[in-house]
Amino acid sequence: MASTPGKWMSLIGVSLICFKVIASSNAAPEIPIIDQAYSKLSNSITVEWASVPGATSYLLTAQDGESFIETIVTISPGTVSGLKAATTYKITIRAVNAGGRSQASPPKKAKTVLAAPVLDVSSPSSDTILVQWETVSMAVGFSVSIMRSNGLGRMWKENTTNTSLTFTSLDAGTLYTIKAYAWNANGIPGDDSTYNQRTSPHAPADIQVSFDSGTQKATVSWMPTEGAFSYTVTASSEASKLNCSTTSTSCTISALHCGTEYALSILASNDAGSSHSTATVNLKTVACAPRSISIQEDYPGHLSVSWSDVELGDYYVAFVKSDDGLEVHCNTSLTQCSFPSDCGFTYFISVFAYNQVGQSPLGDVFNYTTAPCCPSDIKPVFVSSDTTELVWSPVRGAEMYETKAVNGNHVIECNDTASACTLSALQCDTVYNVTVYSFSEIRGSNTSCAPQCVTTAPCSPEIKNVSKDTFPIINVHWQANNDEATYIVTARGESGIYHCTSSGEFCMIADLPCGSFFSISAVAQTEAGQSLPSYSVPLETVPCCPADLRVIQVTQSVTNVSWTIGNGAQTYVTILESHKGQSKCHTPQNHCILGCISCGTNYTVALKAVSATGLTAFCTYQDYSSSACCPLGVKLYRLGNNGIQICWRASVRSANYRAELYGSKGVFTCTPTSALSYCDITEIPCGDVYTVMVSPVDETGSKLTFCPQKIYSVTCSGSSVGMVIFRGKRNAE
Repeated sequence: MASTPGKWMSLIGVSLICFKVIASSNAAPEIPIIDQAYSKLSNSITVEWASVPGATSYLLTAQDGESFIETIVTISPGTVSGLKAATTYKITIRAVNAGGRSQASPPKKAKTVLAAPVLDVSSPSSDTILVQWETVSMAVGFSVSIMRSNGLGRMWKENTTNTSLTFTSLDAGTLYTIKAYAWNANGIPGDDSTYNQRTSPHAPADIQVSFDSGTQKATVSWMPTEGAFSYTVTASSEASKLNCSTTSTSCTISALHCGTEYALSILASNDAGSSHSTATVNLKTVACAPRSISIQEDYPGHLSVSWSDVELGDYYVAFVKSDDGLEVHCNTSLTQCSFPSDCGFTYFISVFAYNQVGQSPLGDVFNYTTAPCCPSDIKPVFVSSDTTELVWSPVRGAEMYETKAVNGNHVIECNDTASACTLSALQCDTVYNVTVYSFSEIRGSNTSCAPQCVTTAPCSPEIKNVSKDTFPIINVHWQANNDEATYIVTARGESGIYHCTSSGEFCMIADLPCGSFFSISAVAQTEAGQSLPSYSVPLETVPCCPADLRVIQVTQSVTNVSWTIGNGAQTYVTILESHKGQSKCHTPQNHCILGCISCGTNYTVALKAVSATGLTAFCTYQDYSSSACCPLGVKLYRLGNNGIQICWRASVRSANYRAELYGSKGVFTCTPTSALSYCDITEIPCGDVYTVMVSPVDETGSKLTFCPQKIYSVTCSGSSVGMVIFRGKRNAE
């Protein structure tokens, strides 16, 4: 046990040494010093510095104004990326270890180089490459170089201040590598861009064509072209264009049309585009049979046959044979011919084209049936403003009838086998050209039938607005959709029917009763008839104002307002308003209590009668003046053995007051002259207890009973002059 203190001292010494080592290892490193900072790329700056003992990593910071970017690196040199091109940055570095980070080094400024141009490269022709780019910030010039991607041949390099450059005299179908960079005012180059672009190929040469007239096919061959990936052969005519594509040096075009002259051309293509077209080679085929044959009756008894012109056709022959065996033909260099016809017959028509090669193939044979005659004695019957029924006598050869009613772009059609038709969905107040065409399944319609005019009944007006601003007069506005129409407006209700008439767009109905409900509708009249009624518009007139309204003051600050019932009113809003404020109540009854009334104040009296739908009548009545305020400080003084003086403080000097004393021996009153606040009562018996009330007197001379009362005892002993004894007070009953 004696050696224990020595052991403890040894332990303490070891602990101190360990603490010193730990504290030393946890210290932050020294501040590094930047040797140099430079930019090789437009988005980064490289920093070089001397290593700091004990540092495990370094924090590089590039600051541009308020913004900065930080990067952690382990050794020198280190690079800060994500920077803006052509921008000056303040560069600092901190050494970092487990003990923390050092303070920032002295800053160095470095500027990023210019950004690389964004290239847009194309090959407009087989020996040309166009290089374009957008301008680069702070650039004063650009360097662009080009050479074959396989390394053969020379390299061209051009300097320019423009944003485009064209390299010419290049090899067709060859892949080139383009590099470009910008430099600043100090001649320092920026990032470069690299782009591979191939020139388009030459057009193929030595074209050979063989044509098979039996199969209508053409085989085209040519010599191969340098740098071409594929070839496209095009056979073009005025009416069509045929193509075939291949990677070889021959191609067959099928489905060539007869009677057509084709121009053959070949394009060689690669990833840069296509060559210019070769010189065209012409190819002709035999004539085709005429098509688009049209047969129509220009007018009754005259049939016209026409067809489209065909290529390589010199003249035409049309054969027409009727179903009774008669055949005629016409020979013409034109594209139409005519012959007489009659209704109800069927004709068979064929047309051939001829040229130096010979006759065209047989085309389609058409049969044509002439149209039946037009219906007569058409009788229109008007059913309503949007419906018309037409009736006529049957005609020969008609299997069905087609009726059309036309007004501008509005067309109504009716197809029926009967000799009658009902046209629906017509527009009201509209003049229609109505035509009835006879129809056969083979021929179609006889289009020579003449139309006749039919006018529909007027349109129903549409009520747009019912104005009640000047009740009991209402103005009804509608949209007038008719020409020269008279409009009749009707208001129907339990209280009666009211009318107004106008040829314009509004009319006025007067003397409508208040608090009533009406249904408003309108009709239009013209010579063609009367329209259907418009949709009804409901109308509620404003509630009736109460005929009588009374205001009775209940207390100094409370009034009772009552009124008679107003027809059509569900609730009432009563308002008393003065320069001191407003008092209002909203009630379904015919009376209400209004508080917060100021005494001695003039009020305007208004009442709103509100219907169940919120329609409001604003009613005004005679102004109301509240009574003067009850006096304060009421006191009694003895004037003699049988006299009392009553004093008070009046709220308004011009108010009239009346004093009353109630005792067991009688009631005593006094009224002072105007502007006085006291009065005397003589011959009042002593030895009694009196209830005293001083109240203002209204304009009619009536006293108000809501002022407070005081109780005094008038004794018969003591001095004959002085105050009487105050016994208490009570509220007015």
